[in-house]
Amino acid sequence: MTGQPFLAASAFGSVHGALHSTAFAVAGDMVLLLAVVFWLGLAHWTYRDARRRLDDPVLVATATALAVLVPYVGPVVYMLFRPPETLEDVRAREIELRALEQRVVPRTAVCPVCRTGVEPGFLLCPVCTTQLKQPCGGCDAALDASWQVCPYCATPTAATPLAVDLDAALTAEAAANGNGNRSNGKAPRKRAPRKRV
Repeated sequence: MTGQPFLAASAFGSVHGALHSTAFAVAGDMVLLLAVVFWLGLAHWTYRDARRRLDDPVLVATATALAVLVPYVGPVVYMLFRPPETLEDVRAREIELRALEQRVVPRTAVCPVCRTGVEPGFLLCPVCTTQLKQPCGGCDAALDASWQVCPYCATPTAATPLAVDLDAALTAEAAANGNGNRSNGKAPRKRAPRKRV
């Protein structure tokens, strides 16, 4: 019977010795250090993430204080209640929506001088009397300056360049010049022969 208590005492003695050894103390200190570093890392991550997602500095400070004061649980609570988008994503979405609205919503025409809203059929601005469009010669419809023909009555506008047949013009000029032998109706000059030295 003396062997069993001796074995029990020796087993507890070795466990007691292992728990109070230097290696176990160093391992415990390392685990504690890693837990503190992980806790501070989570607090720092919460601060940086809150700055990216929240516009209010008070809310950023509250989220960071929650992460610091309630280790490990504070960042989890923050993750449950944080906004789903970053501020940069919100701004990008707003810019895209504005661009889409400008494509879909037709722009209202404005006078280039006084910026008053005008209708597409106006020839003159009703406020400052700036001429906005030219009237058609055939049907008096309002024509844009870039239009070559009235789309309503097919009348050519005053700005329409005349169609010129270049082949006919060149042929007529060649005939007038005597098939290219003379230019401007003058006879070609004869050159004097050069003297050789």
